[in-house]
Amino acid sequence: MKVHLTFLGGVGTVTGSKYLLEVDGRRILIDCGLFQGFKQLRLRNWVALPFDPASLEGVILTHAHLDHSGYIPHLVRNGFKGPIYATSGTRDLCAVLLSDSGHLQERDAEYANRRGYSKHRPAKPLYTQDDANVSLEQFKPVPFEQNFDLGKNLTARFLPAGHILGASLVRITFAGTSVLFSGDLGRPGSATMVDPAVVHEADYLVVESTYGDRRHEQVDVEDRIADIVNRVASRGGTILIPAFAVGRAQSILFHVQRLKADKRIPDLPVFLDSPMAINASEIFCDHMGEHRLTADQCHAICRVATYVRRAEDSKALDSNVMPKIIISASGMATGGRILHHLKHFAPDARNAVLFTGFQAGGTRGGAMTAGAETVKVHGANLPIRAEVENLHMLSAHADGDEIVGWLGHFQATPRQTFITHGEPAASDALRFKIEETLGWPCSVPEYRDRIALE
Repeated sequence: MKVHLTFLGGVGTVTGSKYLLEVDGRRILIDCGLFQGFKQLRLRNWVALPFDPASLEGVILTHAHLDHSGYIPHLVRNGFKGPIYATSGTRDLCAVLLSDSGHLQERDAEYANRRGYSKHRPAKPLYTQDDANVSLEQFKPVPFEQNFDLGKNLTARFLPAGHILGASLVRITFAGTSVLFSGDLGRPGSATMVDPAVVHEADYLVVESTYGDRRHEQVDVEDRIADIVNRVASRGGTILIPAFAVGRAQSILFHVQRLKADKRIPDLPVFLDSPMAINASEIFCDHMGEHRLTADQCHAICRVATYVRRAEDSKALDSNVMPKIIISASGMATGGRILHHLKHFAPDARNAVLFTGFQAGGTRGGAMTAGAETVKVHGANLPIRAEVENLHMLSAHADGDEIVGWLGHFQATPRQTFITHGEPAASDALRFKIEETLGWPCSVPEYRDRIALE
């Protein structure tokens, strides 16, 4: 039996996750994400894959975030006709995320053409909202903890990964051999999400390393949020929170609702200005039992914010001088309504921009949290005078110690562990930590590496 694993994304970066598993010529793609951040990474989205999409027998998604799912409409448009396996939570969130991604790409291309700041004539979207909606027809929801047949003695199984709603570990088994993909590994003891499933063995392991080189702050997140909100409100400012629409927005709403109920922050108006995050919050309430929140808690976080769906209502927030909290996507300020709010609020020192987790290199969030005094938005340099903070402890990714703690449940050493989904320093730090702590053989693959599995 000839088995190969090719790393087509999610190596040397935290975006673009795509792993091609070939078993005797059969092709299965695990994750199908967009590249984001640095321009040289984003350009990879436009480069043809080293195989015909029509030759794939299936795609398996670990979860819905666009760096793991956002390339699917392009794959389908270019000939992939097979099933897309995902948990029901992932499928429901992808219905929101992929459609919104197509819409934003169309809108951004139109805006660039109208304003003339794109070097492309004309600027085009990678895919459209219609492309995204068509791709949803190929999704095949599968429950957690249930084997599903990929044909010819290949089986797969989803195990809870924590991280966000629907997120899963993926175990693929063939001829007595197993390959386990961690996807994005959640944190133990999360306020909102379940712990990652305990795993005892895998012949080959592909594990993420987003925070592989650091340890999350042991600081109470509500203390930190309360401090920032009280400080900014006292000077008449607005707190602008770029938040990932799926997962992070719901976590922020959970903590803000608790702080308001305990009267630890002023009763500022809270606006959730992201149709995608609004829809994701409602989906959260439809999947009780897959997270830690009770029905009452779900409904409470949905009530704490005013939902802003219409573009004209979003624009009106920028002319409202009242101190307030605005939660809007995207979480790394790479696109979406947050850009228009940044243009209004970031140049004013009374305000604060509060990021909520990892900011990839090459993103506006990465630049701002690193202290940039200007960032480019819609073709123009925007001065950053607002206070900029980042709540790393809100990350839904396990840190280096938490990853090694999860690996400590293994009762046998994998034949090989591949460290992926991290920037170079993070991946290499996790490789060293696993080798030193557990004594496992590890490697850090490079982009387009094709490795034979025994």
